[in-house]
Amino acid sequence: MNTSNTHWTRTPERSNMLMLRIMTWISLRLGRRAGRVVLHGIAGYFLLFSASGRRASRAYLNRVLSRPANWLDMYHHFYSFASTIHDRIYLVNQQFDLFDIEIQGQELLHDAIDAGAGVFLMGAHFGSFEVIRAIGRQVPGLRVSMAMHEDNAAKINAMLAAINPAAVTDIIGLGYIDAMLKVSERLDEGAVVGMLADRTLGEDIMLPVDFLGSIAYFPVGPFRMAALLRRPVVFMTGVYLGDNRYRISFEPLVDFTCIATGQRGAVVNAAVTRYAALIAQHCCQTPYNWFNFFDFWQVPVATAHVKS
Repeated sequence: MNTSNTHWTRTPERSNMLMLRIMTWISLRLGRRAGRVVLHGIAGYFLLFSASGRRASRAYLNRVLSRPANWLDMYHHFYSFASTIHDRIYLVNQQFDLFDIEIQGQELLHDAIDAGAGVFLMGAHFGSFEVIRAIGRQVPGLRVSMAMHEDNAAKINAMLAAINPAAVTDIIGLGYIDAMLKVSERLDEGAVVGMLADRTLGEDIMLPVDFLGSIAYFPVGPFRMAALLRRPVVFMTGVYLGDNRYRISFEPLVDFTCIATGQRGAVVNAAVTRYAALIAQHCCQTPYNWFNFFDFWQVPVATAHVKS
């Protein structure tokens, strides 16, 4: 079995339901400022007691900062992650006025919705994908479905229900036989299907790509699905800029609408390479937004390129 590919699925989620409910109560009853006081303790706790997370943070920051990362750098990294999780509570409750949110490339979504054919929105474990809820008021008719690992789908729905029972997102659990059919149905209805495409489910084909100075292995599956369904793909980030500031950006990634079958493999490979380059670009601009706390550069047991 590919140990690198499955490592993140074996790492337990740090936020359990009890802690989430406590944070929700503090945040909604006492306000965002009081909730953020608690975050300093949470970030400090995991910095001190999560040895694996600390090693992963240091290894990544050494690369992106081009210097040895110190304890303050790692604390900043953990605190940024905790901040985006905390802000999810307010975003799910549609308290968008608490935030200063800049949006770039919004016209890409408008064009996709106007075309009525649906679009894939490829994000990463970078910043906050949840902040996309904030643009619902500015993009009439926007419907977003999330496609993710079935275990994570259950956890996310449980988390959202704990925060706001009316805010449960339409989530498609990957790994089931009918997953692609459900994705296709949502796209045919004109929805945006979001995926975080920087982690594999463990059985995916991986593509070696230069990422922040060394070879890392990115899953091909999300892009192969977009190619098979012949849909355009837009890259999305919700960058946390500190305090209450976020920047949402949309960038064109690849359009599989008219790709010939014989060219599919090469175009998929090129799309994965461009996807990794876009993530690296954003990492260099806002380094503390990268939230993959495991050995991302570990060499998998077996890798393969996409075949057409």
